[in-house]
Amino acid sequence: MSALVVGGANGIGLAIARELALNRGHERVYIVDKVAPNKEHMLEQFRFTEFDLSGSDFALFEGFSDIDTLIITAGFGRLAHFAEVEEEHITASMAVNATAVMRIIHHFYPRLSSKEPFRVAVMGSIAGFMSSPLFAVYGASKAALKIFIESVNVELEMAGTANRILHVAPGAIKGTSFYNGSTDLALTEALACEIIENMERGNDLFIPRYEEVYREVLERYHSDFRAEGRHSYEYKMNSKR
Repeated sequence: MSALVVGGANGIGLAIARELALNRGHERVYIVDKVAPNKEHMLEQFRFTEFDLSGSDFALFEGFSDIDTLIITAGFGRLAHFAEVEEEHITASMAVNATAVMRIIHHFYPRLSSKEPFRVAVMGSIAGFMSSPLFAVYGASKAALKIFIESVNVELEMAGTANRILHVAPGAIKGTSFYNGSTDLALTEALACEIIENMERGNDLFIPRYEEVYREVLERYHSDFRAEGRHSYEYKMNSKR
């Protein structure tokens, strides 16, 4: 078995790639990212290809003909007032966080829509489920992914395949470089296992810490999205992330 992890050089993507290689029986794990994993994190099963998701030519993804698992964790965000965001950041965010994911899945859609098992997981964000002040562009890109995944999953169901795209929608993840931190596999391994297990079960949505945190947050949002937006704004300003 072989897997492809787009964005697997660090953070949760690297934790997933290592779990697939070490404990899930994948003989090869292809990693596509802008940079290679650090040497101390490399495994003999890894095959790294450098690629920038903001580019225009995605023909690279036609070459992974032997995979049965596709996981996309690449993406970035910037905590800032919208007035402080450059136009280039807007276009790059939508290109990498949303459009690139759709393009990659389009390359693999014949296998995803077939009767043969083909596992897919995409890293979204809880920010795609609600207003996210100071994260307006990032949240918009993840909201686009939410609707895309939900829509395609219905098309897959109606086509008669059991394959689904797992939408992973976490809040902040410790042990990643998202907030200018560094990769700490000890903090991401458990979540990596949960993601893989949800994907293997054929689930279409996984919100980590849903019962502990996000059920109440989403209920508040749907009850009064304006009030929850103000609460989110104040929380981010006070936390100084």
